[in-house]
Amino acid sequence: MQEYKETLALAAYLLDYPDAKWWESLADARQTAEQSPHQQSREELLAVIDYIEDMGQKEYEEWYVRVFEFSANTNLYLTMHNRTDFGRQAKDMLEFKRLFLENGYDTNKELPDFLPAVLELTASLPRERASSVLKVAAPKVELLRSRFTEAKLAHTFLLDVILTTAEELESETA
Repeated sequence: MQEYKETLALAAYLLDYPDAKWWESLADARQTAEQSPHQQSREELLAVIDYIEDMGQKEYEEWYVRVFEFSANTNLYLTMHNRTDFGRQAKDMLEFKRLFLENGYDTNKELPDFLPAVLELTASLPRERASSVLKVAAPKVELLRSRFTEAKLAHTFLLDVILTTAEELESETA
């Protein structure tokens, strides 16, 4: 698997809801992060994993729900952060849906703007297609990153990894 695929799949995993299966795979996620050839990405991924493990299962699950599901400012739905223009939000949602359908996927369990779903999509695509999907998502991820920074969330590191990966893919495919 190409490095960007592993990085994006790992970021998607770490941003996804921590159910029982998720917790069972956390040690594997650590091992994948430890093998990342990029030192900065490796350190950022491991910092988030350390944060999660230090918090513990019950506390992290409660924190996750509070921060990513009940907060309007830090939820993981990329079109929800520009709520002042509902027409624009609907157009953006359709754009994400189009990205999935054009690449042979559909989102049955999640809305197409759910960041982990977008990352899973990009991790399944060849470089050029992954780059084009990330190019659409990057401005939304940057806005989300500013909200994470304001909220002092450790998961800001994951958004840094995603944005760095997007920049690298764009420069490689340009």
